[in-house]
Formats: sequence, C-alpha cells, structure tokens
Amino acid sequence: MKTILLVMDMINDLVHPDGPNAKTYVACGMAKGLYENTITAIAKARAANAAIGYVRVGFSPDYRECPPASPIFSRAREAGLFKLGSWGTEVFAGFSPQPGDFDIVKHRVSPFYGTNLEPVLRAHDFRRLVLCGVSTNGVVQAAVREGHDRDYACTILEDCCCGATEDEHNFALAGLRRYAEISTSGSVSF
Repeated sequence: MKTILLVMDMINDLVHPDGPNAKTYVACGMAKGLYENTITAIAKARAANAAIGYVRVGFSPDYRECPPASPIFSRAREAGLFKLGSWGTEVFAGFSPQPGDFDIVKHRVSPFYGTNLEPVLRAHDFRRLVLCGVSTNGVVQAAVREGHDRDYACTILEDCCCGATEDEHNFALAGLRRYAEISTSGSVSF
C-alpha cells in the first residue's frame, strides 16, 4: 500500500526550544524523545523511498484566514504566532524538508480542511497515512478521524507525538485506537 509520512505542525512556533510554546510542547517532547524519534521516522521513510509531507499551520501576515471566534487561533493572532513567511512557521530544522517533499499549509486544526492534502493524496495514489506531530489531541486526532472517513489506512507514531500534557496525549490515543494502528518510530515499516 502506497504510504506517506505526514509530519504535522512541527514548526518553530510550536516545537523549537526558543519558540513561544517551548514550555508546553518542548518539555513534553523532550521527556519522551519526540525529536530523536521523529528524526528516526523520517530517516526510515526516506530509506524506504516513502513520500513525506509537512503539514504546517499558518496565516497570512494580516491573518485574513484566521477565525476570530476560535479559542485557539484568536490567541495566535493576539500573540503574532503562525505568520506564514516567518521563522515561526518554518519546519523545525531537525526535521527539515527536502526537495520533493510535500508542503501542506492549513488554517484550521484539520490537515484536510481547505488544504491541498486530499488532491496530493489522490494524485499520487497514497492509501496509507503514517502520522506524527503536535498535538496528539489536535492535528493528529483530526487527521486520523478524517483520514479514516476518507478511506485511508492510518498509523499513528505515538512516540513522535505529544500533547500539551501527557494526559492529553494518552487520552487522545485511547480514543483513536479504534480508527488507527498505533505504532512507534522503531517498529513502523514503510
């Protein structure tokens, strides 16, 4: 089955040690080896010639796509986060995209809503999504539920994901086991 690894929201604003969310995702990620495990997963995908897509949340500098009533994104606007073209929306250097990788920009939690993800998946006949990123209870959960309902086989790399807390991460995984295979960077095959 043709597979793509989706590395989701692993951007500087969320996962860089100097980024504004360092106390949240960096602390959780460091505790569970998120960085090293994600590097391992990307290397395994590249070695198997599997496709890699980078999903990034971002808004125009004037935030024209940002929903003003969203509890999550309205705070991003106030803090000046997630501006496309800025350091904050670049993929964290440790996971750097390479030529030929897919770039999917999203303006909501879901990587499917209003993005080029579905056309990319269909154009290249990808049938299996291997998913990692932050947060487990945000983009990963949305990707699994929508991917499942669009008839994609989904695999979550649980050691390449984290939530704002370990409880959020574990709670999200518990609810997703019915819709996706749960694996790790060490055991997944591409």
